[in-house]
Amino acid sequence: METESEPYVRLTTLRQLHQVMADMNTARSLADTLQTVADGVVNGLGYELACVNLVRPDGDLVVAALSGNSAAEALITGRVGSRASWDRRLNMGEAWGDLRFIPHTEGWVLDEDDVPQWYTDGPAPRFEDEWHPSDRLFAPMYTPGAGGASCGELLGVISVDRPRNGRRPGAWGREALQMYAFQAAIAISNARLRANMQRALVRLEREQQALRASEESFRQAFEYAPSGMAIAEMGGDQHGRILRTNDALCRLLGRPASAMRRYAFSDLVHPEDIGTLLRTSAEGGRAELRLGRRDGTYVWVSLRNSVVADAADGPRFLLTHVEDIEERKRRELQLAHRASHDALTGLPNSAELRSRLSARICQRPQALPAGAAADSMDATFGENFGDGVGDGFGQYGDFGIAQHPSAQHPAVPPPHPSFDAYEAGGNGGHAFDFHAATGPYDAFDHHVHTVAPESERDDGTKGLAVLFCDLDGFKSINDRFGHNAGDAVLIEVARRLSRGVRDGDTVARLGGDEFVVLADGLGRADAQDLAVRLRNEIIQPIRVDGRAMRVGASFGIGWAHCGMTADEVLKSADERMYVEKRSRPKQHRRAG
Repeated sequence: METESEPYVRLTTLRQLHQVMADMNTARSLADTLQTVADGVVNGLGYELACVNLVRPDGDLVVAALSGNSAAEALITGRVGSRASWDRRLNMGEAWGDLRFIPHTEGWVLDEDDVPQWYTDGPAPRFEDEWHPSDRLFAPMYTPGAGGASCGELLGVISVDRPRNGRRPGAWGREALQMYAFQAAIAISNARLRANMQRALVRLEREQQALRASEESFRQAFEYAPSGMAIAEMGGDQHGRILRTNDALCRLLGRPASAMRRYAFSDLVHPEDIGTLLRTSAEGGRAELRLGRRDGTYVWVSLRNSVVADAADGPRFLLTHVEDIEERKRRELQLAHRASHDALTGLPNSAELRSRLSARICQRPQALPAGAAADSMDATFGENFGDGVGDGFGQYGDFGIAQHPSAQHPAVPPPHPSFDAYEAGGNGGHAFDFHAATGPYDAFDHHVHTVAPESERDDGTKGLAVLFCDLDGFKSINDRFGHNAGDAVLIEVARRLSRGVRDGDTVARLGGDEFVVLADGLGRADAQDLAVRLRNEIIQPIRVDGRAMRVGASFGIGWAHCGMTADEVLKSADERMYVEKRSRPKQHRRAG
């Protein structure tokens, strides 16, 4: 090539390089590009052997392509040389621009390093610029940089051997190889970029397919779940607004999906459960509460929340699982009711009565004025009851609590400010035991004490009256007509007692034929009037299986106040009942 005139050589070489570079930039893959680079050195630049060594991610260089010798290609393609050995080669020898030439007089020191090599035979040089079989020529390839070809990061190295004209390349041959290495680096970078893009597109498509499959799986699991599911907004002004519901939740609440999107959970929850909802509207929140149906009724549900975020950590949503627990709640309420209520009459039992009574009184006694009677808790029943019944009473409600609308019967005063807090404390309504508290009285300062009328006369004091009722003549009904008839009489007496008291009063059955009424906000005259009314209700004939039966009733009135226990209050009323029972003629206590 050097023997020809320079214009002819340059034109021929440019034509060859143009075709080679066109081939490099039209290769379809990175492997094709690397092989095209090696082939171009042989076909376009006139070398018999060319090898492309590519830098791996770990920094070492691998033989990625070889051209000109099939035996050498099979032997060293894929083999790796360390980066240290390559740096040594690129830092020694003669610098021909960006090229590195290591003559055979120096290259012998590289024979034992770990760079893959191929040895070619040939005669010794006969003149000064003739190519020696042990000469080495390297063309480094750098990623394109703003400061020039050699300012970028090392991408790889093209190594060549045995020019076809047998001579070391002259100025034009060196410039052509250096230019070729620069263009090869661009082609390899572009091919690697295309390969990375193709892999990214394939990975993205796979991820999208997986996402679509996951979304479809979630949609089916969401839509066809046997229990209710909902997606709601999380945070902001629209927190809790329902975005999507499944068929199970729509059926549970009797509302179409289009209507559900107009609500937030706070719009559907029972007013008493709104605090519970607010405490559980976060990740992992669990609650049992009531949700409103379309027909106005409520259903008990177990509500569980989890947070859903998109892949870019964008808007977060609440995924709410809603399970119908109405049947379980009904059984729990039934069990609780059975534990606290009489099985025959449905009235609160002895334990529930003591619980309600204890919730109103504390251990600290209310200070009494000087000269007050020590037994102010009791009220005798000295006056004759008479036959007057007074105004009628409203129908009683659930569990023996009823409303009494009579204008003659005093209205119930506002509940004590601390009553709710005491109810929350359990059976005794307190955070301590009635008999064990020995601390300073300051512990009761938040409690509004229950007091009793202080004299036999009605001085306007209102208290918590405890009416102890014992049926007269009930045993003879059991003996004559059997226990079924006796049970029917007890049920009717319970109904009449419940009908004769106000909403907020308690009617309880202690056992056998003994009943107790708790009526708050009464004076002495009010309590006596209530006892008369209830007795006159009870003594009316009771029809059982076509027979008219009658029972009498004896009432004792006790008064609860702080400083007493529930048992002491009940004992006081029981004693007053026996006093009243003995004070009436026997024939007036007979049933038939």
